[in-house]
Amino acid sequence: MKKFIIVVLIMVVAASLLIGCTQEEKKVVVASKPHSEQYILAEIITLLIETNTDIVVEQKMGIGGGTSNIHPAMMNGEIDIYPEYSGTGWLFVLKQDLVNDSDELYELNKEMYEEQFNLIWLDRYGFNNTYALAMPMNLAEELDVKTYTDLGKVSNQLKFGAEYDFYERDDGYNALAEIYGFKFKEKKELDIGFKYQAIGSKDVDVINAFSTDGLIQEYELKVLIDDKNYFPAYQAATVIRKETLDLYPELENILNLMAGLISDDEMVGMNYKVEKLNEDPKEVAREFLIMKGLL
Repeated sequence: MKKFIIVVLIMVVAASLLIGCTQEEKKVVVASKPHSEQYILAEIITLLIETNTDIVVEQKMGIGGGTSNIHPAMMNGEIDIYPEYSGTGWLFVLKQDLVNDSDELYELNKEMYEEQFNLIWLDRYGFNNTYALAMPMNLAEELDVKTYTDLGKVSNQLKFGAEYDFYERDDGYNALAEIYGFKFKEKKELDIGFKYQAIGSKDVDVINAFSTDGLIQEYELKVLIDDKNYFPAYQAATVIRKETLDLYPELENILNLMAGLISDDEMVGMNYKVEKLNEDPKEVAREFLIMKGLL
């Protein structure tokens, strides 16, 4: 009887260890850069995986240095999945010359990441968090300004504000002004943390921004269309290790549920909830997926 009990105990322990090992192996690590938009996207990725699979997700959120530290961690297997931007991949990681066509840029990223790094770009989410020019919505409607070209025609009536760096960069104000014929009646240097307050108080009429900034909603601004594609595209998409995708092929279809899912305005709205209303990124992500019928 004692021998029987011992054998049974050994079998139970062995089975427990086997189950534990199996559970531990079926895991992915999802990372994000240290800003609200990335937190939200990483939470969306996590919720989709946890809802549709039995894969355990470990999160590494807000990694300092962003791509400069996440990319090497992807290469050595410490991270499996994270949201990236096409412009960042092309210009910062691959260190290639600017490609203005957003579709071509994405396809080139996709091809070269797989060839060089064994990393896979999945489908784009739909929004483009690129450099932008923005102005109050009511003023844009009054002056019938929708594009940068439109802005150039009335720029002599308006005041422009940007941080010092934007005026000094080779790809900043001067080159942009030459292409679009900007001749603002006044140009002001603004601290990066006070640009929105400056446009809110009408100290300036136009500012440079990022197209999915949450404060665009707070200050009721219109993001103008870069109709000559001066700024590179920064379209977001999931990047995943090929080894991870080979191990869990179901992740491709699950994560591609994000294809075309998020518009610029929707991303602005979610960023606003986190940045201004201090809502939890996980709850913002959950509400969004419920609204889209994915949870």
